[in-house]
Amino acid sequence: MTAHQKILVRKVAAHGFVVCFLILVLVPFVMVISASFRQGDFAPSRLLPDKVSLDHWKFVLGIPYQEVVNPATGETRTIKAGTPPLLWFWNSIKISLISSAGIIFLSSTAAYAFARLRFKFRTSTLGALLILQMFPMVLSLVAYYVILDFTGQHLKWFGLNTQAGLIMVYLGGISNYIWMIKGYFETIPATMEESARIDGASQFQTFVRILLPMSLPIFAVVFILSFISYMSEYPVASVVLQSSDNWTLAVGANSFLYEQEKLWGRFAALAVLSGVPITVVFLLCQRFVIGGLTSGGVKE
Repeated sequence: MTAHQKILVRKVAAHGFVVCFLILVLVPFVMVISASFRQGDFAPSRLLPDKVSLDHWKFVLGIPYQEVVNPATGETRTIKAGTPPLLWFWNSIKISLISSAGIIFLSSTAAYAFARLRFKFRTSTLGALLILQMFPMVLSLVAYYVILDFTGQHLKWFGLNTQAGLIMVYLGGISNYIWMIKGYFETIPATMEESARIDGASQFQTFVRILLPMSLPIFAVVFILSFISYMSEYPVASVVLQSSDNWTLAVGANSFLYEQEKLWGRFAALAVLSGVPITVVFLLCQRFVIGGLTSGGVKE
């Protein structure tokens, strides 16, 4: 086999691997989309629906539609969601946006302290944050429930079944993001801030005007990761949010999968809908993502 033939075989093998990988990723996604347009409540099992229907999407978008109750007599009934799924959609976007913005604010200030300041117990605190990353948030569900139940007795807007309470729980999971931003801050030469201090800038001014603008890539990464995580988070939200008008999209979608009746069509439509804001946020921040994941701030 000649060298040219070997290169050709490698290219064919590489392209074949990529095609197989894309099929593996796209087929489940296409099946979910197909289930959302398929008449009846069937689990995703086809690439193309045998009978196309917009009923599931009408239900999700809050549009009333007629359903045949008795085919023999032609009797119909009007179907409309009691709690509009679009309200769950809005709740998810609102909670995810506020939580992600809060994550950036809290983790960036904490990361700056760990990266630039020297104080007592700094190393041990960093080690404790590293250990906290080993335990998922779901392991603290009982503690969250007790804390929010107690605070709700004194502050009604901050207890169980409140979106503010859920946001505060989410803001507690910042240890991983602190480490990410701290690592990025340490790639930015401290001499730049020292030069600004010599010119009369305060430490806060150097943080706001020099360090933060140069750290936009890592902030975009943190925002995307946290936004995606909170848009799809279910265990904590299902415990904290108890009334249907406060549910997020993940909790509302799960309500369609009862043991007695699994409404796969509506569930699939909500699953597709949940991907829209994630895609939009990713497209808006994509130019920062690669730089935030693969490179540092600046080089001296």
